[in-house]
Amino acid sequence: MRGYQLTDFLPTTKKEVELKGWNTLDVILFSGDAYVDHPSFGAAVIGRVLEAHGYRVAIVPQPDWHGDFRDFKKLGRPRLFFGISPGCMDSMVNKYTANRRLRSEDAYSPDGRHDCRPEYPTIVYSRILKQLYPDVPVVLGGIEASLRRLTHYDYWQDKLMKCILCDSGADIISYGMGEKSIVEIANELNEGKRISDLKHLPQTVYLAKRDQIPNGINDQDIVLHSHEECLHSKKAEAENFRHIEEESNKIHAQRLIQEVDGKYAVVNPPYPPMTTEELDQSFDLPYTRMPHPKYKNKRIPAFEMIKHSVNIHRGCFGGCAFCTISAHQGKFITCRSKESILKEVRQVIEQPDFKGYLSDLGGPSANMYGMRGNNQKACEKCKRPSCIHPEVCPNLNTDHTPLLEIYHAVDALPGIKKSFIGSGVRYDLLLHHSKDEATNKAAKEYTRELICKHVSGRLKVAPEHTSDSVLRLMRKPSFSQFETFKRIFDRINKEEQLNQQIIPYFISSHPGCKEEDMAELAAITKQLDFHLEQVQDFTPTPMTVATETWYTGYDPYTLEPVFSAKTQKEKLAQRQFFFWYKPEERSNIERELRRIGREDLISKLYGNVPRQHKQAQAAYHPYSSQHDNHRRTKDTRKENDRNVRRRNGCNR
Repeated sequence: MRGYQLTDFLPTTKKEVELKGWNTLDVILFSGDAYVDHPSFGAAVIGRVLEAHGYRVAIVPQPDWHGDFRDFKKLGRPRLFFGISPGCMDSMVNKYTANRRLRSEDAYSPDGRHDCRPEYPTIVYSRILKQLYPDVPVVLGGIEASLRRLTHYDYWQDKLMKCILCDSGADIISYGMGEKSIVEIANELNEGKRISDLKHLPQTVYLAKRDQIPNGINDQDIVLHSHEECLHSKKAEAENFRHIEEESNKIHAQRLIQEVDGKYAVVNPPYPPMTTEELDQSFDLPYTRMPHPKYKNKRIPAFEMIKHSVNIHRGCFGGCAFCTISAHQGKFITCRSKESILKEVRQVIEQPDFKGYLSDLGGPSANMYGMRGNNQKACEKCKRPSCIHPEVCPNLNTDHTPLLEIYHAVDALPGIKKSFIGSGVRYDLLLHHSKDEATNKAAKEYTRELICKHVSGRLKVAPEHTSDSVLRLMRKPSFSQFETFKRIFDRINKEEQLNQQIIPYFISSHPGCKEEDMAELAAITKQLDFHLEQVQDFTPTPMTVATETWYTGYDPYTLEPVFSAKTQKEKLAQRQFFFWYKPEERSNIERELRRIGREDLISKLYGNVPRQHKQAQAAYHPYSSQHDNHRRTKDTRKENDRNVRRRNGCNR
């Protein structure tokens, strides 16, 4: 790979601006993440997209928000606007675990440091910029602002929060994947319009008085319960969310309007899903695919994780209740062309540290590439949040052939020894029986090829639970489908003489889950010979149906009451069942099973083996050998952090 010069990056300092030969800047972006010039990092994408449209863009990564605010002043005022991208993840999810403890590292900061960004950088950065430059527009983007665009529950403060425009003082939000809306904002301002005039742009959010809303509030709008109503009625908040989610996943959405503080937060409908050509243009921009030279000799964990991976599509139609991907990217799949994918793979091959192994050739979900409705007119009328729950939509084309063609084309490139699939595989798509036999044949071919050629020793899948009642609330398929897939996985491994493991992810304390459900999960997974290490407590994050259910106590779609474990004691009581095989947990688990009247599960977990015998036996379990247990314990925290990132929408 050719050596990159400083001028190949977006400028980050006044000196770098001068090296570009510029004396003014049109847009200055402030990012909560380190600046990595790569298509998986949102600030870089927005900067490159604006640059491609002729605008002079600089980026200030992780500015110091203390003291005299010199990082906010060093580039002066832009001609058009300041843009704020708080990071690839919601800052609070990035910083804290479900137990509100500090994560092992900040994956998007140099050397994993925790002191490079504030909590809620969207709010902190906006207030500073408005204090310093009150007349310069501030445009919000990124997942933090996107998913906080209306009244939402904040787990970290344990209260309902207003539209983030209210607390930040910013002017407008470009929500979702914002390439189109950010360019339109720039174009309109460049033509001399004021930021207050931009009330017509799709995929934006603004605050306005009633008489300032274009066309007034009319019958075509969905008027939500006001923020004040939601403060007094959890059922009103639950009712709101159904509309918010449905409109986020429609091709022809309606405008959403919510009163707050005597004004109205107005959410304009999103743009239609991008075309393949448009998505290619975004990925084909002149990224260096490297961290900025200022980070020389420093490790940026998120970059290390993705630098040898390639994202092949956008969107996810799974609709999982706890996941923000569809809320941010939408449920409709947009695929990159084979040519664009191969071009990026060749760039990866040229990297000096590339050894021939792609770490991931996937997307938000591994195997949705090329899938869409056979009858697009039906899709245009659909408002289901998931195309595969409670069952696979009969209109959905689930053919894996286009994805197999991508795999074959990539694996045929000189320099590629193996391409691994690190994204989550939807085994319910693989097991779905289509009316088209060619599609069924392709699913079987894909399954075998995945297992034989694209697994790096361990295939990660996410059944999430074993209880069908909990899985229904999660919008996940029955656990019986996982058992079927595991049998196929084991059979193919035996036939091909492979020694691979299937690693399931599970969530505790999800809405609807009780201690008894977790106890049964432990017994069922024990029968399948799993000693679970990849576990995650449910973390309420803005703008998911699970979070709204957790906070309000109601299912937003039925308004029926739903139990959720909320206290630390309740959560730990559920989580302990993951670790039934640890000798130190046995007495607590047995006591808890007796308390909830499930003594029958004691024999399923421990049989008649005395405790001291059981401890000795556990040490020699094939999934808990000294070497493997040490390796997996060491990796567990990082894997959990990666799993949180996957579920919270940071995959492009």
